[in-house]
Formats: sequence, structure tokens, C-alpha cells
Amino acid sequence: MCRSIKTLRPPAIPEEATEEEMRAAALQYVRKVSGFRAPAAHNQEVFDRAVAEIAESTRRLLDGLEVRGGAARV
Repeated sequence: MCRSIKTLRPPAIPEEATEEEMRAAALQYVRKVSGFRAPAAHNQEVFDRAVAEIAESTRRLLDGLEVRGGAARV
């Protein structure tokens, strides 16, 4: 599932992930789970809210990770 969402933590990427990268990953996840590339107008609000919540969760996750040792596995 969502195989093309890339790893967003160093050392898999050379620097910290941007807000844009986190939002793009969240959007891809919501699209995959919902089955909608673009939701109908009556689903837009809940779709956008899910993307925002997942992007925020991703930011908290990445901020809290402590990466030790060698290279990341991708």
C-alpha cells in the first residue's frame, strides 16, 4: 500500500522533510485509503481535514524520532 510514499527522515533524505513533503505524503495516503483522487464537493471538508491531521501526525512523528546508528533502510 502506498509504495511510492518516500521515507521522510534522515538519513533516507539528506535534510529534514518539508511541510510540503509531509502534506504530499498525507494526501497520497488519504487518496489511497479513501479510493478518491479528488473527492466530491460533499466530501471535500472531511478529505482536507484528514490530510491536515495526517500531515500534523507525520510532523510530530518525525520531530520525535531519534535515529541512531547507520544508514536507514528504505
